[in-house]
Amino acid sequence: MQLKKGDQILIIKGKDKKRKGKIIKVLPKEDKIIIEGLNLKKKHLRPKKEGEKGEIVAIPAPLDISNVKLICPKCKKPTRVGHILRSGKKYRSCKKCKKEFL
Repeated sequence: MQLKKGDQILIIKGKDKKRKGKIIKVLPKEDKIIIEGLNLKKKHLRPKKEGEKGEIVAIPAPLDISNVKLICPKCKKPTRVGHILRSGKKYRSCKKCKKEFL
């Protein structure tokens, strides 16, 4: 998985196309991510106590990683993730500006 929690991304497919957001959770087994405030689904909640009303809550749903691109923190462009090998350790890098980031 090349994306991490806290990365800025751009959605390239789906109903939220061309919108930017921040990753709040990564699900590596399913290759999905959850983005803050985007790809919202409505969930109906039952009343928990007597006399309380039920409600409809919008929660962010998982989105496949193939539908997003990482925004490079250095050049601020949407890009794919490359890797640089330095002193036996692998670092993520931008495919456009060739600079590494964490």
